[in-house]
Amino acid sequence: MDEKQKKEYEQYVSRITPTHNLFLQMIKAFVTGGAICVIGQVILNVCAAMGLDRQTAGSWSAILLILFSVLLTGFNLYPSIVKWGGAGALVPITGFANSVAACAIEFKKEGQVFGVGCKIFTIAGPVILYGIFTSWVLGVIYWAGKVTGSL
Repeated sequence: MDEKQKKEYEQYVSRITPTHNLFLQMIKAFVTGGAICVIGQVILNVCAAMGLDRQTAGSWSAILLILFSVLLTGFNLYPSIVKWGGAGALVPITGFANSVAACAIEFKKEGQVFGVGCKIFTIAGPVILYGIFTSWVLGVIYWAGKVTGSL
């Protein structure tokens, strides 16, 4: 490549490379994550006002947030929220539900077993695997501590 081609290529790359405003991205993530948390808190407060104890109200809040996320994913609305809000939409429990539902929807055409059954945990699988494994390791450490009397 001669110098002229290199310069043209650099100009082309700089022209098509998207630019990002980090501060704006952080604000959008904060607003999106905050909105999801406010919705969860509203559900929690409504459940508590209906007479449910705190643990049951928290369970209902999590279940409803997951349901809303899956429905928004099914109607192809959650990707727009993620595109705008970035990590603010991906980090909470709703992002995890979106990752599971999106895989199920994407691989549905391959059938129930080899499509949905095999691919549903493509993204969320490692999170579940390492979460369960870490829980098991910590449980063994706790059990060993109880048996030896050090806890």
